[in-house]
Amino acid sequence: MKQDYTIPRGTLDGVEAFIRVAERRSFRQAAIDLGVTPSAISQAIRALEARLGVALFTRTTRRVALTEAGQRFLEQARPAFDEIVAAGGAARELGAKPSGLLRLAVPPAVVSLILQPVLASFSAAYPEVVVEVVASAELADLVAGGFDAGIRMGEYIAADMVAVRLTPPLHLIIVGSPGYFAHCKRPGVPAELAQHACIRLRRSDGAIAPWRLRGPAEPLELAVSGPLIVNDIPGMLDAALGGVGLAQLPEPVARAQLAAGRLEEVLAGHAAMSAGLFLYFPSRAQVMPKLRAFIEHLKGFAATTFA
Repeated sequence: MKQDYTIPRGTLDGVEAFIRVAERRSFRQAAIDLGVTPSAISQAIRALEARLGVALFTRTTRRVALTEAGQRFLEQARPAFDEIVAAGGAARELGAKPSGLLRLAVPPAVVSLILQPVLASFSAAYPEVVVEVVASAELADLVAGGFDAGIRMGEYIAADMVAVRLTPPLHLIIVGSPGYFAHCKRPGVPAELAQHACIRLRRSDGAIAPWRLRGPAEPLELAVSGPLIVNDIPGMLDAALGGVGLAQLPEPVARAQLAAGRLEEVLAGHAAMSAGLFLYFPSRAQVMPKLRAFIEHLKGFAATTFA
């Protein structure tokens, strides 16, 4: 059963005025310090005393002194108030310049592809920001996990997220090692993939991802088969390099291995397109400076690398 609960209103009202009067032993000096009238200070103190049900000061025309209750209240209220003021300053600092902890949820393949090349330069440019990278094939709940942002292929980003493009659409290419092709004929058409060992990817929802290819009229989705199922793209890359079978990978992931001759592309004319990589975060009225700085830094790198 839902219980009635009323949030006390004005719990902290008058506390700053009380502390300033207690320190200055003067309503007039406290008013000058706070930039208000002595009447406003008196009203704030009377309201605070009414809420507490006890007098905090004894007053004469010439002197202001704390009562026993006022002294006890001051001893406990001043350190607590100081902490609140300090907390407000810390919060304002996070909102004023790039600083604090920036937590990112990313697939393992993104770490080497995008993050490793920029982390050193970002840290040098923004030394007050600490970047925490949580690499997982799972689709993280950013809010529940306490993440500032994530990086994913556009196909897997929820519609209620703010998404910032990092790369253009990427080719999904099919590759195999020279060792694999030494004993297996290269497929010439998509239908011949049924005769090959294909390394498959299990998504975080438990489903096996089909291979997407470009068809003569419209895209194709093939349910391939093979001896190995992994849960992330680096695992597929490693298996392909080891000669286990063919793998379908985003082209930038395999680019260095293709250039070195350790992998070879097949069915290039049938390479499908993915939406590309995006940085995404929950919709907020204000993006924190640490995240804004990281987005701009990352966009600058991506613009030159994936152009």
